[in-house]
Amino acid sequence: QFLKQLGIHPDWQFVDVYGMEPELLSMVPRPVCAVLLLFPITEKYETFRTEEEERIKAKGQDVKSSVYFMKQTINNACGTIGLIHAIANNRDKMNFETNSSLKKFLEDSLSMTPEERAKYLETYE
Repeated sequence: QFLKQLGIHPDWQFVDVYGMEPELLSMVPRPVCAVLLLFPITEKYETFRTEEEERIKAKGQDVKSSVYFMKQTINNACGTIGLIHAIANNRDKMNFETNSSLKKFLEDSLSMTPEERAKYLETYE
């Protein structure tokens, strides 16, 4: 429903994956172009994330220009950011409705930095 409201044609959908066992994975419709992993934030994860962020700041990070990434600056929006990443990095496979707000957002933000994309999303109507 959320994808439809954003203007994604119903050719694509998100489904739950109930486990990584072959019989459970066989229930997932094909083709698949993205997987979103949801997990609880723990102290151990936060420590790792902070260390990784500091390492990247110090040493840099080589990311292909074809990869669409945006920072998450909106609290409790990890699912939405994950959804944007999944769709943005599969734009060539997606069919958008004519007045798709997500398509417009992606087109507008394509040349922005990850930080600029985050700020743009904060104010995007």
